[in-house]
Amino acid sequence: TQVQQAIRLAGFFAAHGVWCVADGEDLIPIYAFEDAAGERKMVRYASERVEDAVAEARTRLSANPDQARHAVLVHDGLLTLPSGRTDSLILSVRDFAGDIALTLAVPYRNAAHPLGFAVHRPKFLDWRGAGEPDYARLGEDFFAGVEEHETGDRVWQAALDDSI
Repeated sequence: TQVQQAIRLAGFFAAHGVWCVADGEDLIPIYAFEDAAGERKMVRYASERVEDAVAEARTRLSANPDQARHAVLVHDGLLTLPSGRTDSLILSVRDFAGDIALTLAVPYRNAAHPLGFAVHRPKFLDWRGAGEPDYARLGEDFFAGVEEHETGDRVWQAALDDSI
């Protein structure tokens, strides 16, 4: 289905983001989409202030000027979990055909931490669409997308920490 393709796209670019931050670099916000022909495209949004870059990418996600079937915005952020505030990749995912929007986060431990880089379990934060989502299925599709990104998947698996 379209939402499965959207979440796979998100998984692929989440893996790309994990690969980017694994060595301690800041993630330049990524806007990625699949066009009508099914081709994946990626645009980075660089700005002096990361908030401006994210806002610009978010505007593109809302307007969908590319007539994309699905799109994802990946940016660095902070997430408050029971264990405290943690760095996270925030993913805003859209399935335009199905009029579905979802947000998830991939918490990670920054490479500068004394214990080194770690990736934690993704957290589904928000769902806007018809019906109740099948989170187990969405998780499977997300990780199928992660596995498509060979380098990102290797980095993710090597740094996996399921403790939070």
